[in-house]
Amino acid sequence: MTTYSAKPADIEKKWIVIDAEGVVVGRLASFIANRLRGKHKPTFTPHLDDGDNVIVVNAGKVAFTGKKYEDKRYYRHTGYPGGIKETSPKRILEGRFPERVIELAVKRMISRGPLARKQMGNLHIYAGAEHPHEAQKPEKIDFASFNRKNVRAA
Repeated sequence: MTTYSAKPADIEKKWIVIDAEGVVVGRLASFIANRLRGKHKPTFTPHLDDGDNVIVVNAGKVAFTGKKYEDKRYYRHTGYPGGIKETSPKRILEGRFPERVIELAVKRMISRGPLARKQMGNLHIYAGAEHPHEAQKPEKIDFASFNRKNVRAA
């Protein structure tokens, strides 16, 4: 018996929509990362982009558990000596681009390299409820109902 390895012509990509309102960021990012890589498919091949195209709406209304909304820190470095910068999820979500919280979480769950950059290109995040991908006929996935822990309790 031989190991199955998909070819680029065999790959079928679907479009899915996920509503992120009230959903816990880490759990959502883990689900999205698996969908982008294609690990949910029986034809998963590590060296090919056989994941789905993922659309996330209401990204500005995600939730954090515990005190992460206030206390968590995102670090980056400018490349210059002493150039470390930090920010918090609160500043990002209340800022101009609240969708970056999900983007950062998913990006750090996918391996680095050219394939990962291509897979991240299949992720479309929107802060509001509207998205311009209706022509692709995306399938709606109710991520919040998969597990009671996926939604932040009030």
